[in-house]
Amino acid sequence: MQLKAWRRLLKKEIQILKENSLESINKISTVASIGGGPIGAGWAAHFLAKGLYVKCYLHSENEIDDYKSLIKTAWETLEKLGIDKTASLEKMQIFTNLKESLTEVDFVQESIPEILNVKQDFYSQIDLFLNPSVIIASSTSGLLISDIVKNCNTKDRAIVGHPFNPPYLLPLVEVVASEFTNKLCVDQAVSFYKAVGKVPIVLKKEIPGFIATRLQEALWREALHMVANDEATPEQIDLALINGPAPRMAYQGQCMAFHVACGEGGMATNLDQFGPALQLPWTRLKAPELTQELRDKMVNGCKDMSKGKHFLEMAKDRDNAIAAILSAVKNNHPNK
Repeated sequence: MQLKAWRRLLKKEIQILKENSLESINKISTVASIGGGPIGAGWAAHFLAKGLYVKCYLHSENEIDDYKSLIKTAWETLEKLGIDKTASLEKMQIFTNLKESLTEVDFVQESIPEILNVKQDFYSQIDLFLNPSVIIASSTSGLLISDIVKNCNTKDRAIVGHPFNPPYLLPLVEVVASEFTNKLCVDQAVSFYKAVGKVPIVLKKEIPGFIATRLQEALWREALHMVANDEATPEQIDLALINGPAPRMAYQGQCMAFHVACGEGGMATNLDQFGPALQLPWTRLKAPELTQELRDKMVNGCKDMSKGKHFLEMAKDRDNAIAAILSAVKNNHPNK
């Protein structure tokens, strides 16, 4: 859609805020999604599905075709799940000029590469282009927001808003503030995420890796050890998870699963009976050395499992499966 037509559509449906004040965050109509990878595209698809206008920033025009393919793949699943009646792909604009992508936006979701100095440089530029009252949420999966905003003059409005992949399907957003962050900014970001169908968790303090990523990394670390020691193949590890704890975890987290598993005694029985086993040698707390041999085992194992399928085909299959699981859990959950 041409810029003039897009602007007419925007003016017709939504009154742009005169002041992008934090108090008016519930009136957010336009979001900037920064970054051309699967996370940036996933956020854009999610916001579009909720009826918002999205201004997307890509580093290069060479990324546009792949970006549109990611959006298309996500949109097919989102339409099956149900999108907002005002949702439209015509509400998306793609820019390779950062200043243009940040003009007249109400919220920024940053998903650029996980390279600290790149993020720091980006946040220093934001000060020049963005209304100082607009919240900036970083999708970083492990960097500390206090480090990211080192060169930013408006540190008070920056937070972590870490999604789980794919962000257009999985509801989790881990919200993390730094010592500089305005508490009102955190509260309003949480309100916004809830309004667009997310489940935000506010961490008590800044910690590397946050909550969900650290739990996931524990699984990843043990998997790498088993492959490195020829104790299991990547396929066996995935089959064990898919047919073991994974279906249960879609309904119960690790803590409640162990609480319920031990009968009337609950978690007390679990810890009293199985607690000593936590020190047994099969648990390896340190990551294994990433040797060329281990790297090749992992790469070849995953190639074998993918059976030559293209990334987008596998992403579509994954999305359909996750959507079905989410629907089943929602329909059977007592708190739905």
